[in-house]
Amino acid sequence: QAQLAESGGGSVQPGGSLRLSCAASGLMNRPTCLGWFRQYPNKEREPVAFIYSGPGYSVPYYADPVKGRFAISQDNAKNTAYLQMNNLTPEDHGMYYCAAEVTNEGYCAMAVEQYTYWGEGTQVAVSS
Repeated sequence: QAQLAESGGGSVQPGGSLRLSCAASGLMNRPTCLGWFRQYPNKEREPVAFIYSGPGYSVPYYADPVKGRFAISQDNAKNTAYLQMNNLTPEDHGMYYCAAEVTNEGYCAMAVEQYTYWGEGTQVAVSS
């Protein structure tokens, strides 16, 4: 059974930066998609960024609203993914959930129903 432990988040002004971390355990070094969804109050959870880790390679995926501002990376030795969020705007405000799925598909789907393992979420607040 995989478990995800999240850290990071906080409160920043528009234009600021934050970094989220997601430490995964129990995935047994299998090909995996690891990333984040976010959710605004009273709205559906939406994809943010993901990274597919296969044997000897990794591929990032980004939702359109964050392309060019967010960067996802993974430290395989620590089984931890990082989401560097730059130039934050009020539209980035919300609860960010780490998600993981073991898959041999070679890519990461950006759909909530495709992910089995979830973190408890961390708040990102962007306001002036």
